[in-house]
Amino acid sequence: MWRCALPPLLRYPTVDELGTRAAALVARRPRDARLRRIGTSRAGTPLWLLSVGHGTRQALVVAGPHANEPVGGATALRLAERVLAEPRLADGADTTWNLLLCLDPDGLRRNEGWLSGPYTLGHYFRNFFRPGFLEQPEWLPDGAEAAALPETRALLGVQDELKPFFQCSLHGVDVGGGFVELTRDLPGLAQRVAHTATRLGIPRELGPYDTLYWPGLGPAVYRIPPPSRGDLAAAITEAAVESTWFHPHRHGTVTAVIEAPMWGVAGVEDGSPPADPDETLRAVSRTLRHDAGLLELILARVRPGLGDWPDAARLLAPVDDYLLVCPGLADAWDPDVHDRGRPLPALRTAHLAALRIAGRRLALRTAGLLHQLVRGAGGDPADALPDLDRVIDEWCADYRDGCQARWIPVARQVEYQSRVVLATFELAAAHAREASRSGERDWCPETAVPMPLE
Repeated sequence: MWRCALPPLLRYPTVDELGTRAAALVARRPRDARLRRIGTSRAGTPLWLLSVGHGTRQALVVAGPHANEPVGGATALRLAERVLAEPRLADGADTTWNLLLCLDPDGLRRNEGWLSGPYTLGHYFRNFFRPGFLEQPEWLPDGAEAAALPETRALLGVQDELKPFFQCSLHGVDVGGGFVELTRDLPGLAQRVAHTATRLGIPRELGPYDTLYWPGLGPAVYRIPPPSRGDLAAAITEAAVESTWFHPHRHGTVTAVIEAPMWGVAGVEDGSPPADPDETLRAVSRTLRHDAGLLELILARVRPGLGDWPDAARLLAPVDDYLLVCPGLADAWDPDVHDRGRPLPALRTAHLAALRIAGRRLALRTAGLLHQLVRGAGGDPADALPDLDRVIDEWCADYRDGCQARWIPVARQVEYQSRVVLATFELAAAHAREASRSGERDWCPETAVPMPLE
């Protein structure tokens, strides 16, 4: 049985701890592991790539693309230990594993107020940070050539250097369940995800808000649509813009986005037909409009008093993003709004649970960011703190008591995510071998599927 050389994972590692632990691993196994800097963040933090094995084929794992999702860094370290302990996963599979320890270290540092606990919903949301959409390094809203963030350019450079046959982006779901998104189908993955989730007590998300309009490839496994251009609201809510997920597609890469939950909700895996979906949708839409309106009023009180506080712009950008998309989402989900654009797909109880969670998530993230704004700026904006504390406590109680959200220990989150990564890798490797033997051209670099630009 494989034994991890890392200490027990009772909490998430910080940016500095990720680098320190990776360096210690390389010092222990210098022939099999290497650590190199592939770039530097906007604030001057090194972007570390840990490589394990000596195979000719390349696997790329990207941790920390979203600042508030720290599970990926711990998973990357766990994967490195696992690959070193089991040669069949590296040299035995003719594969080198390349693990980017954190794509957005500056954003992760801003979350260090909650990383070590206590792991309560209120503590998490009051210290939550995720940059505005245009500052998230996986997105390429203007295409790869126009990528401006140094973190994005570093990742694009590694993708073009390695031309990986398999890429994995490690994400976290704050409240909900686990699921996987793929750029290419890997038959059999849904069964493996189900087995792992059952063994570890992780709910699978059978109707995520993120994939509402995406094709399903099996329970809790979804096909990422080809990238397209759209307005900012569509880009934020649908995640179908050009991205680093699709950038290496022309090299024959299959990309897997693996989501692991922090607080699990059993309702997101309820595949039964809902009793009254329209009434539930009305309630979700009504609640989202009410919450967004309340937050707009608080923001109007807070914004004039922020003055020249240097951090205000970084915190206001995601606030403005969230409040931008709330009205459109409320209309899109409301059965009484006749001009909703695309009709909703057939909904199961799991979809309705996910939409309820998503609406509340937008409100709580916005409230948490506003809470940090008024704490940091002081002065007149501090008058809004009691109102923000009240709504944060009330909305967290709805997650805890209404949705039955339950904390999943960090070690279990990491074990789930790492097992799903390995299952996905094994299927991708098998598919690539079969494609090579059969001459299947879909997986050959020279027959890339073009990415639509319009």
